[in-house]
Amino acid sequence: MAPWRDCQAWQDAGLVLSTTSNEACKIFDATLTQYTTWTNDASLGGIEGSLSKLEAADPNFTMGHVIANGLNLIGTGNSVRLDRKLDDAIKKMSALAQSQPLTEREKLHVSAVELFANGELTKACDTWDQILHNHPTDLLAIKFAHDTYFYLGRQAQMRDSVARVYPHWTHDIPLSSYVKGIYSFGLMETNFFDRAEKLAYEALAINQTDAWSVHTIAHVNEMKADLKSGLAFMKQTENNWKGSDMLACHNYWHWALYFIEQGDYEAALTVYDAHIAPRCQSSGTMLDIVDNCSMLYRLQLEGVKVGNRWKGVNQLTQKHALDHILVFNDAHILMAALGAKDQKTTHELLTTLQELVRAPGEDYELNLSLRVGLPLLQAFVEFENGNCDKAVELLYPIRYQLVEIGGSNAQRDVFAQLLIHAALNCKSKANQKLARCLLIEREELRPNAPMTERLMRKATAVHALG
Repeated sequence: MAPWRDCQAWQDAGLVLSTTSNEACKIFDATLTQYTTWTNDASLGGIEGSLSKLEAADPNFTMGHVIANGLNLIGTGNSVRLDRKLDDAIKKMSALAQSQPLTEREKLHVSAVELFANGELTKACDTWDQILHNHPTDLLAIKFAHDTYFYLGRQAQMRDSVARVYPHWTHDIPLSSYVKGIYSFGLMETNFFDRAEKLAYEALAINQTDAWSVHTIAHVNEMKADLKSGLAFMKQTENNWKGSDMLACHNYWHWALYFIEQGDYEAALTVYDAHIAPRCQSSGTMLDIVDNCSMLYRLQLEGVKVGNRWKGVNQLTQKHALDHILVFNDAHILMAALGAKDQKTTHELLTTLQELVRAPGEDYELNLSLRVGLPLLQAFVEFENGNCDKAVELLYPIRYQLVEIGGSNAQRDVFAQLLIHAALNCKSKANQKLARCLLIEREELRPNAPMTERLMRKATAVHALG
């Protein structure tokens, strides 16, 4: 790893930081590196410790406040609506920016974080892209835009935001190989599988611990239903990526998905119990939480008894039931509440969201909740209550809008599975027929997937009974 960059090094890179503290510049670099590599550096106390050191080095360093607030927001576990400390931190950042002679790039960074905090996610992305037009090697802008486009389900924009800057990332620039991995993910989500895989392997040839590039390849194998390659790859590379503590849980989730597809539920639960659940309980991050919810829900759809596992997850999700930061998060929090038979949290989640969408203002996700979020959440409740025809009635009309709630194609597949299971269990012959049609579609897009074959056999049996 190259030494952390001081004030002069940042200036030489064309990315001036408005501070006279070399220590602040170096810790900013260290924090950005940990964010990019998905790995907390224990020698620095991780990202949390680094941010404390950053503030101590220069309390008035505006870009220090930008990265601190941006990382807090991008984690989607806190919002200015409910977290007074975060709200105060955003206001402090804005006041500092007003009181200092910042570069235009730094001013735009402040503006983007303010927009994100206000729920104006698309405008935040526009602002980060504006930075990148003039500063294509601004990795913080690349990462914040990439992650936010992901939350918005803007797959082409997520890809193209990096495509526009990728040629500028020569091998001598720190962390350049990680930009290959970031770009590869956008390519994969837009079905450029061969190009995505090539870039991810190039990145891994430079740094085999690049967990995000591993993650791209895990997705490619998932999308192709290439279970043999997927399982072999995860096993062969595990020792390289398991130390990336911010992403390891998610990569184990991908590993377990192959087992669910295969119908090897015991193996999936073994990965869950050994890696996914403990890491989630330890970190409490939203990424780890949604992985836990999704894994248990998929197993339940397959008819697997998950025992009391929902209880531990629900204890984590309860505290986020009133957040309403992302529709995607709300759907997974609801899975846990339903799985744990927690009617109080289910009721609170739905009623507080219904209240908020009455006056959504500029908040992108609240406006989306009105059109897509509430019908999706209600479909989960109806399915849980055995009202499968009602669940289909709610879910089928919005199936092509679900991309707007963000997450990856693989993550959102849980909603496609819910729709198929609901249709299969409908009293309506038309919806039973719909289930067969959806399965034919699924087989065309992911040929020879064992789960599709299992569900097709079930659909045939249901049809025969009819």
